[in-house]
Amino acid sequence: MRSFIFNGLFWGISAVFALTCYGLSWLPWRTPLVKTMIGYAHTIRFTMHWVAGIKIEVRGTPPKGQPVILAAKHQSYADGPLMLAISGDINFVIGNGIEKFPLINRIVRIAGATMVNSQGNTTAPGALEDAIARSHGENRPILIYPEGGLAAIGETKRYRKGVYKIYQTLERPVIPVATNLGLRWQQEDWEKSPGKAVIEFLDPLPPGLPREIFMQRLQDAVETRTRALEAEGQTFQEEMA
Repeated sequence: MRSFIFNGLFWGISAVFALTCYGLSWLPWRTPLVKTMIGYAHTIRFTMHWVAGIKIEVRGTPPKGQPVILAAKHQSYADGPLMLAISGDINFVIGNGIEKFPLINRIVRIAGATMVNSQGNTTAPGALEDAIARSHGENRPILIYPEGGLAAIGETKRYRKGVYKIYQTLERPVIPVATNLGLRWQQEDWEKSPGKAVIEFLDPLPPGLPREIFMQRLQDAVETRTRALEAEGQTFQEEMA
């Protein structure tokens, strides 16, 4: 019943905010749109806590208004909204699967997102390069999911080259982000599981690392800590059962 109520609220809230954001996307300023999107993210986090019983614990230091790259594990539909709620205005790289939702394509484009397909290729030639060029001089984080899609609990997908291209070109530190949110809201699942979920910001990787070393260190950091968080969350579930 709890999941049923939450899902109804989630999609209802999302529809209202989508219509509002679509209207705001026609304004000549992006600030009202971005502030409304962040408001939506806080609303979803609040609803997850008080309706679905999913309490989000943030560990480490979330960057706000900092020119860094967030390379995060992606386990749940809620990852994007929660990152907006935690880190504020983000220049995010997002999978074009979101295009199946009405109005969203324009909203995320005007908000400053780069649309990439599920295989990690840009939807148009030069799209990623254009996004990198726009990022020069911006004091806000770039969010990318290096695996290019949702991963199941315990799963590691191939880390794609887009994250290194952004890292190499912009010469910014990369902050790996681990999570066990999939234990509470797995991928696109209808059923939600009450309990604590952790989003953890790890030690940054400095600019200038060679590709092979960077990719290995990034994957090791995200996956090792994610496995530890998953084990922590599963132990909590067993103790509460």
